[in-house]
Amino acid sequence: MGEPRRLQSGIVDVDFGEGVTVIEPANIYGCKIADNVFVGPFVEIQKDVTIGARTRIQSHAFICELVTIGEDCFISHGAMFINDPFKIGGPARGDKSQWAETKIGDRVSIGTNATIMPVSICDDVVIGAGAVVTKDITEAGTYAGNPARRLS
Repeated sequence: MGEPRRLQSGIVDVDFGEGVTVIEPANIYGCKIADNVFVGPFVEIQKDVTIGARTRIQSHAFICELVTIGEDCFISHGAMFINDPFKIGGPARGDKSQWAETKIGDRVSIGTNATIMPVSICDDVVIGAGAVVTKDITEAGTYAGNPARRLS
């Protein structure tokens, strides 16, 4: 019987601003986190991610490569960001040229267990719990559902 290849999780090669709080365990690497950001436990933030100042990321959130989150945002428990939209009918399987970026504006709140596909979301948006955002959001307001639609 073989032994598994074990990789340590932790905090590696991160550009932290002032006053950042990280509750461990967390897996955060190769990213940039601005001033006064809070990161809860069991969060993964991958390389090439940028998190704006005063943003709060709650436990169990997953922020994959190619995501930019603005300032004063709230990312709730279990929120998931996706960078592989299955352009080829299935997973890119390591072909990062198939991935796409996600850009989140300032003062955006993303609810518990929301899924954010590669999209752009403008400033001053609320995404409801469990919503699935599949298209760009260009108008401030509250969005919910699967797929997410504007409520107000």
